[in-house]
Amino acid sequence: MSNSSMSNRWFRPRWLIALVALITAAGVGIGLWTTGSSSATASTPVKPDDPAVNAAEAARQNPDARVRDVTLNAAPTTLQLGGKKVSTWAFNGKVPGPEIRLRAGDVLQARVNNGLPDPLTVHWHGVALRNDMDGVPDVTQKAIKPGGTFTYRFTVTDPGTFFYHSHVGTQLDRGLYGPLIVDDPSDTAAPRRDITVMLDDWLDGTGRTPDQVLDRLRSGSAGTMPGMAGDGMEGHDMGSMPGMNGSEDGSTSDSSMMSGDTPTGDNPLGGDTSDVTYPYYLINGRPPASPAAFTVKPGERIRLRIINAAADTPFRVALGGSPLTVTATDGFPVRPAAADAVLLGMGERYDAEVTVPGSGVFPLVAAAEGAEDESAQALAVLRAAPGPNPMPDVKPKELSGRLLAPGDLHATPAVTLPAREPDRTYTVGLTGDMNTYKWGVTAPAEQGTTLPVRQSERIKLVLENRSMMWHPMHLHGHTFQVEGDGAPGPRKDTVIVPPMGRVTVELDANNPGQWPLHCHNAYHAEAGMQTMLSYVK
Repeated sequence: MSNSSMSNRWFRPRWLIALVALITAAGVGIGLWTTGSSSATASTPVKPDDPAVNAAEAARQNPDARVRDVTLNAAPTTLQLGGKKVSTWAFNGKVPGPEIRLRAGDVLQARVNNGLPDPLTVHWHGVALRNDMDGVPDVTQKAIKPGGTFTYRFTVTDPGTFFYHSHVGTQLDRGLYGPLIVDDPSDTAAPRRDITVMLDDWLDGTGRTPDQVLDRLRSGSAGTMPGMAGDGMEGHDMGSMPGMNGSEDGSTSDSSMMSGDTPTGDNPLGGDTSDVTYPYYLINGRPPASPAAFTVKPGERIRLRIINAAADTPFRVALGGSPLTVTATDGFPVRPAAADAVLLGMGERYDAEVTVPGSGVFPLVAAAEGAEDESAQALAVLRAAPGPNPMPDVKPKELSGRLLAPGDLHATPAVTLPAREPDRTYTVGLTGDMNTYKWGVTAPAEQGTTLPVRQSERIKLVLENRSMMWHPMHLHGHTFQVEGDGAPGPRKDTVIVPPMGRVTVELDANNPGQWPLHCHNAYHAEAGMQTMLSYVK
């Protein structure tokens, strides 16, 4: 096993340097705004190599568990996007990477060989795993240096739809991701057929890299760039871009509250949904002109495992001719909820059951939410009969039909957290400054930048968005329960916080270690929208 510390600035952003300094010091601070019953004091952090991490893993293990061995080779490769060939980075030479499938309770042993010119880690998104296997560079491990190897080994206890991806810099916006599906042997009611649907936005190899895009965003030069898909950027004036208030402290002004940016029923994310315009949108690595096709039977009942692996794009997903019945989100079951379309932020996953409407060719469309270009969408095909593919810009009527609302989702009784008063409550302010492209979490100067917790506590997080752009907030190593209106909401690890909105979640602190809480927009995360759920003792 060979690892290295990271020297390139893409791998050691300022937010990470500050957090590493805090959690490796003798004590940690109180964190962000703290309200309610929190009584944190400076304490020793539970580091990834702490005996408590080993004890938590031992409690998850079954002595008779199967070990699932896989090898992931990260290396440069080429990808065919319709008639265009692009250079990128991928696992095992394909995008998405190989599907890893195992059963709940199995041990995953994944050997990762880094054939890239840059350091690499792999994060197992949504999995409640041991902290030292979480794949966060310079927090839970040293990054795997070029030519090096690292073996991840951990128990997977929860069934559901997950995925894996690089957690270094902007590498998520290349091809370094793949599905991780955990079957539940006891679930006899699920459809016999699964189809994994991975959504992505794509610009790598089209004349720019994700690192170059981040440079342009940080430089404030997007206002001089043509807002065409081939350029890879929206044509916004960075100082007055709708969706940003121009104030680093998160304060708003009347000029920032543009009516077009206010969330509505038809426009739930507001008027500014993305920072980057992409030349391609993909399902399972294929563009709409050459869509992924799945052979099905008329009347067949199928579970779609939908994963948004994109870096910057939310997708609205619908199947022509059939409603979607959502049965799980982020790996955890919900009471079945039917809708014509579902909206996925980056990092979110939905399991949706469909019945093939009959004999024919049916479009599965993932439209880039809020895009000005109506052709900005990904496409796959369910084929129950011979016939031509739908046009790349096909718009099934379901796409503009009833959209699943957050309040429609409620966890099943088996996974609902028991009612309990929180031991600590943290209000996490989400802010941004488009002039310098700095995103962050707001904290008074006299306090630290972590969220200290102790084992077995109930934690309430109030995610308060003080910007005019939405954020998909993801917590590593845990699932939380979203506060519902009169009934418990879903269990999730990634949740959409709308512009100028607030989402409250609760979780049980039952997985010791250091766990990032960050926006899953890859560019926002690199620009600073991160903090740490820090176990202390």
